[in-house]
Amino acid sequence: MTEFWDRISAVSPTPPAWIVQIAALVAVLIVLVPQTWRIARNVVTIFHEFAHLLVAFLTGRRLMGVRLHSDTSGVAISSGKPTGLGVIAMTFAGYVGPSLIGLGAAWILGTQHAIAVLWIGVIAIALMLIMVRNVFGFISLVVFGALLFTVSWWGTGEQQVAAAYFITLFLLVAGPRPVLELQRSRSRGRARDSDADQLARLTFLPGIVWVGLFFVVTVGCLVLGGWWILRPV
Repeated sequence: MTEFWDRISAVSPTPPAWIVQIAALVAVLIVLVPQTWRIARNVVTIFHEFAHLLVAFLTGRRLMGVRLHSDTSGVAISSGKPTGLGVIAMTFAGYVGPSLIGLGAAWILGTQHAIAVLWIGVIAIALMLIMVRNVFGFISLVVFGALLFTVSWWGTGEQQVAAAYFITLFLLVAGPRPVLELQRSRSRGRARDSDADQLARLTFLPGIVWVGLFFVVTVGCLVLGGWWILRPV
């Protein structure tokens, strides 16, 4: 346990500017290129559903499970009051979750604890494995968790720092795109049961307002987190 804590709390070196710049460039390319985005979006879905589960737990709801699907959709299942601030917060958390997690990771990077970012990811994946209820979701979590654990346990200090910066930048850059995709689907008459439309039924605000709030939060996290990370460079 002492060795494990030492790994998590270890102070990491400040990476060279070129590593951060390459990590940012690769993150942007992965999000913009359709072929890579189709694969990488599964990672965004993992953090999307994790955010639903975390807020559900924090608001006192009973966690029932989570499913991740090959079309990059997912569902986090919980039980509790069907209305109220708790269910509103839980529903809102999904689309903004990856960006807020990325912003938190950017703050941790600023404290020179890049390795902690990786271990927090490993712990989050392990907790989700307890809750997953379908085969594809299980495989997705095992593959992503194994990659994180491999770098966290056996990677060199430089590799761990580079991985932490890349994952953080990817979450920040990727955050707004699912929101844009959501509104495109809604404008075509699809996604009638999306998080935004569920929020519209729970509140007096229409779905488009909730989509706008998703977008403001995700872009805000991208700007602030990107500034925190790239400012020293």
